[in-house]
Amino acid sequence: MSEKVVVIYSGGMDSFTVLHKALKDGKTPYALSFDYGQRHKKELDYAARVCESLGVNHKIVDISAINSLVGGSALTSDIEVPEGHYEEPSMQTTVVPNRNMILLSLATGYAVSLEATKVYYGAHSGDHAIYPDCRPEFVEKMNDVCGIANYTPVEIVTPYLKESKTAILTDGLKMGLDYGQTWTCYNGREHACGKCGACQERLEAFTDNNATDPLTYEV
Repeated sequence: MSEKVVVIYSGGMDSFTVLHKALKDGKTPYALSFDYGQRHKKELDYAARVCESLGVNHKIVDISAINSLVGGSALTSDIEVPEGHYEEPSMQTTVVPNRNMILLSLATGYAVSLEATKVYYGAHSGDHAIYPDCRPEFVEKMNDVCGIANYTPVEIVTPYLKESKTAILTDGLKMGLDYGQTWTCYNGREHACGKCGACQERLEAFTDNNATDPLTYEV
């Protein structure tokens, strides 16, 4: 049997690409999605459909109770989702305190229970300015911790840590991936808003690749 790995799979385009990269590399992925009370919970439906179509083992874990401790984000609280370019300072309102440390800790525990050797997640360079828990120094320190936190070390793998959203999409298009199977918008409405920072960054990546986004947008 091929090497087992855990993939933190949100249902967005980054983790969608990471999941397929793990498959392409011959791994046996165990996809792990989290309901942390995000308003764009719709992404979990996308994740479930993709995993079902691929025959990938998939768990969705409800950890929404953490919002009694780590609220104050536009993704989880009654705060308006900011619009405009992804790198604008207003995007800091979308930070969920300590989110990736929490998710990586749970994913590492899952990996140990599966006797898996690695946990994959889709941090990339476009996140560095906004999300501290997507920065190289965070990944490096988490890797150190996950190497000693259990009897069996687990490696944190971030294939696109130093790559842009455009580069991730380029790689995915080369693999022939259908990004109509992903959800990026921070609003969980019927169609993607096209205005929030996540939508804007996604649309820019498609423009940079001279490709058309298969999702339907409100604008």
